[in-house]
Amino acid sequence: MGRSLKKGPFIDQKLLKKILEMNRTGNKRVLKTWARRSTISPEFVGHTLAVHNGQKFIPIYITENMVGHKVGEFSLTRTYRGHTSKTGKEKGKKK
Repeated sequence: MGRSLKKGPFIDQKLLKKILEMNRTGNKRVLKTWARRSTISPEFVGHTLAVHNGQKFIPIYITENMVGHKVGEFSLTRTYRGHTSKTGKEKGKKK
């Protein structure tokens, strides 16, 4: 279930304040954040956010296509290593 339209999208106030300050001064630097649940707004476009994935910070450059998505969607928390192959399991077995 999504968030109510009356409330609007959730954006972490500290993150929004830092982005607006960077827009006002014209400063472009990597901004570290733990706010994975924040929604990307049009003010974020053109900035690079280093989003924490639980282990390290993943740098993400914000583009127009990302507006409306959550910040955490672009910083994966799990590493997919692939399925095991059947030939690898059967090598040790002899019939």
